[in-house]
Parts: sequence; structure tokens; C-alpha cells
Amino acid sequence: MATPVAAMDFDDILKEIGEFGRYQRVNYLLICLPVLFAAANSLSYVFTAGIPKYRCHIEECDDAEQPQYQTEWLDYAIPGKRDKHGYFTPNDTCLRYATNYNYSETSMQQHWNLQWQRPQECNASMFLPQQPQRCQQFVYDVGDHTIVQDWQLTCKENTWKLAFVGTTHFAGLVIGTAMFGYLADRFGRKNIFLFCTIFMGLTGIAQALAWDYISFLVFALLNAVGTSGVYPLAFIIGVEMVGPRKREMTSIVLNYFYAVGEALVGLAAWLLTNWKHLQYALSIPPLFFVVYFWLVPESVRWLLARNEHEKAGAIIRRAAHVNQRELSLELMASFKQQHLEVAEGKQKLPMEQQDRQIWTAIKQVFASSSLIWRYTTLLFIWAVNAIVFYGLSLNSTNLSGNKYLNFALVCLVEIPGYTLAWLCLRKLGRRLALSGSLMLCAVTCAASGYMTSGANWLITTLFLLGKLGITSSFAVIYTYTAEMMPTVIRSGGVGVMSTFARFGAMLAPFVPLLGSYYEPLPLLLFGGVSLVAGFLSLLLPETFHRKLPDTVAEAIALSKKPEIDPVIANNSTSTDSQQNESII
Repeated sequence: MATPVAAMDFDDILKEIGEFGRYQRVNYLLICLPVLFAAANSLSYVFTAGIPKYRCHIEECDDAEQPQYQTEWLDYAIPGKRDKHGYFTPNDTCLRYATNYNYSETSMQQHWNLQWQRPQECNASMFLPQQPQRCQQFVYDVGDHTIVQDWQLTCKENTWKLAFVGTTHFAGLVIGTAMFGYLADRFGRKNIFLFCTIFMGLTGIAQALAWDYISFLVFALLNAVGTSGVYPLAFIIGVEMVGPRKREMTSIVLNYFYAVGEALVGLAAWLLTNWKHLQYALSIPPLFFVVYFWLVPESVRWLLARNEHEKAGAIIRRAAHVNQRELSLELMASFKQQHLEVAEGKQKLPMEQQDRQIWTAIKQVFASSSLIWRYTTLLFIWAVNAIVFYGLSLNSTNLSGNKYLNFALVCLVEIPGYTLAWLCLRKLGRRLALSGSLMLCAVTCAASGYMTSGANWLITTLFLLGKLGITSSFAVIYTYTAEMMPTVIRSGGVGVMSTFARFGAMLAPFVPLLGSYYEPLPLLLFGGVSLVAGFLSLLLPETFHRKLPDTVAEAIALSKKPEIDPVIANNSTSTDSQQNESII
């Protein structure tokens, strides 16, 4: 006799075809590759809209054809200072000293006659240090070519425009996150995944073709909209194709790919110093993923949820063949039974009833003061995670040393960060894992901020430890939040938290600008808010080895002393795919 339809769970099917066989491994690798470029596109603005090194053009001294950024006479003409290696840094990139018009006409004429051969003849008598003035022309250091040169986004009054590129990016992420989750449920994981990947590539190319700052912003917004759907849908496809024991692994490995993709931005920018070339390099390759339409299968779980059992059966038979497994007669009979019941109209999802349950749960949440406090605390911690996580990535280019290498290291340190989160979740529980990660970030960020004049290696090490801590915290907060949400609103609840975090991330591009007022301020701010969030997290209930709350009443009861269920204690609660979803 065939197994009843309701009892035929896809996890039972995976036991027959293999939880992570050759078929799943190949398809998992395929969906990981677009994630590399999604990560790269998500942070490319750090370099395309970066601030290159430049100074005022001194017409009295600079070579008219090939001016040099570093010269010996800069101390006389521009307010600034030299480091111990003799490298001159202007105090303000748009200020110079006024010309001394009382300088003798004979000396001036002699200078003008010789400047083509010996521009180093400029001397202190030619300028008035007590009279700094604005300049309109600039000399750029050899290397970076960003949108600053193309559209003259120079001086402090234009700095906000460069930071606003990052804010626009995060606004696009908010729009895309809210939109593509629904579209993926409506039209399928694979179709929307491919659309996002191709759209990301096309809008990235459009950014390189932008004709002015406004058009660049528009395409940056659209690019972020496309980028926002690639990682989450790759995550969903990944966890939906494997068995329960492999879901943690797939989510962690996908984060590894994302971290490597972020680091590749720094290395690519190191090799391709022109921002347009960099944008092309990151945007053209995703267009080739159009072949995934024929290579990557649709999510079987989504097909089953849509009662498309014929398509699901074809994919399952293909997976069994590739994995060299034999399907049982019971399973094949079950599919036939499901197909017949769908044809007879017996399987109808009570959507109206589900909607009523969701709205009832939401009302109950707002009626509970303990849940309002708990979820408000979570919103704050989510916002802190987003601001600090992205803020540290952006601030990495301000560290001393090679900014490209620093950026790559700050991204790659996310790999041990995710691993640390995985270990802490299993050994320390959710609450201590979250608080400890935030405290680690707080201490190291504050220490790195105060040690601005210390050894470069020590400052960089502390900075990397801060990024490791906030990465671990970000990974923990997803699982922790999902385990505190009632089942009926779990997916939507995590989505609300994630969306709120993206609103917080819009502020991240502006935080490094605080360093122009007080150099350690950005890192001290990151450390301060992480410290507050770390203490607040200790007030949340522990959910480790606790049954997932199905109702609002069970969610409220999490604050009570736990009664450990021996069955739950032997199984990870992370089998719910939403628990390991990542925002990055």
C-alpha cells in the first residue's frame, strides 16, 4: 500500500536518493559560483566610489604636462605634513597657500623661465603660509581612477555624494529583499535566482557606462536590487536540496564563498585601477550563468508545495540515477497517488485560514509586553550588527598599509568568523555565543581606535579580530532570532529583522567620515554600540536545546526556566532553513 501523501516528506525521499550525493554536490557548487559575483558586486562601490589621493595643482610650480603628486616643494605651497618616510599628506585636499605677489619680479621671471627644466626651484618665498585658499584644479596620485576624477567629486562638500553611493546600494538591497522573497515563492526559486543574477550583471555593466553621477546612482540602485536576490535564493536552493544533517554545512560553505567573493573585489581593484574596468570585470561574467536555465533544477520542495509532483518526480529520478540509488516501489506508488489526488482536486491549501493565523499571531505579539521588549531588543542588535559589519568593511581602506590587502583580509576573516559562530552555537548556547561575539568586537574595535600611532601589524590584527567577532555575531543572530519566533510568523519575523538591519546599514557608509573630525571616532563608535548590544543580549532567553515555539504562548514561555527535552537535546534545531539564512 502506498504511503499517505501527507506522510511522504521530502526528507524521507532524500534518505533514499542520498542526502548529499553527487547530484546535490554538483548542483550546490553551481549555485555557489554566482554568489562569488554577488558578493563582489555588493562591495564594488568601495573602490569605484573611493577617494583617490589628490592635492591642489600649483600652477607656479607643477609641470604643465606631467605633474607629479609627490615633490620636494609641497611643504612651501600646501598645508600638510610629511611622515618619517618623507611622504607628504595635505591637511585639506582642496587648500593651498596663496601666491606671494610681492615676490620680486626678477626672481619670478627667473622661476618661470626655469620651471620646465627644474620645477624643484619653487621656494618658500613664493607663497604666503598665513593665507590658505581654495583651489580648482588638482593633481592625482598615480593609481586609482574612480568616479571622483570623472565627475569632479572633490573636496569635503562632495564627500557625502561618495558615501551616498553606499546608502543607495543598501536601499536597493531593502527593495530587492522585500520583492524577491515573494516572487521566488510565486514563480520558483530557480527562475528568480537566474533573473537576479543576469539583472545584476546587466546593471553592473550599465554602471560602467553611466554618463554622470545621477545615472550612476540609478544603476547602482538597480544593481543592488538584483544582487539582493542572489545569495538568499542560492541559500534556499542549497538547503532545500540536501538532508537535515547537511543543512548547517551548506549554509556555512555558502558563506565561505561569499567571503571569498568579497575579498576578490580588493584583489581585482589592485590589478584594475580604473573603476570602469573593475566594474566590467565583476559584471560581465554573471551573464554566462544564463546556461543555468538548462543545468540547475528547480527546488523539489517548492514543486511539491505547488503540487507539481510530475516535475518533482522527474528531478528525484534523475538525482537517484546520478547518485546510483534505487527508488523504492513505495516511493514511486506514492507519487502516483499524489498525482491522482491533485488531479481530483483533493489537495487544496487553506490559504485564508493561514492568513488568519498569521494576523492572529501578530496581534498576540503586540499584546505581550515581554515579546515587544524582546523583539525591540533584537531589532537594535540586528541594526548594530549591520552597521558595524559593513562599517568595518568600508573603514578597512583607511587602515595604514596596502588598502587592497587590508580589504581582502577583512573579508577573508569572515571565514573563521562563521566557523567560530558554528562552534559557539553548539558549545556555548545562543545567548553566550551572541554576547561573547559582540564583546569581542567591542573590545578589539575600541583598542584599535586608540592605538592609531602604534605598530601597524597590531592595529590591523585588532581590527581583524573585531570583524571576526561581528561576523560571528551576525551568523548567531539569524539562528537565535528564528528560534524565538512562533512557527506561523517565523519566516516573516526573521525577514522583518533582516530588513530593519538593512535600513541600519544605510548609515554605515557615513560612519568612516567621522574620522575627519576625530580619527579614532569610527572605531570607538563601533566598539561602543557593540558593547551595549552585547549587554542587552544577556537579557534575552536561552533557546539552545529548547523546542521551537509553534505558538505565541510558547514563545512567551521561553523566558521561563527551560525543561530540556532529551530528544531536542540530541538534535540541532537548525533544521529549519530560515535559521541559518544570512544577510550578507
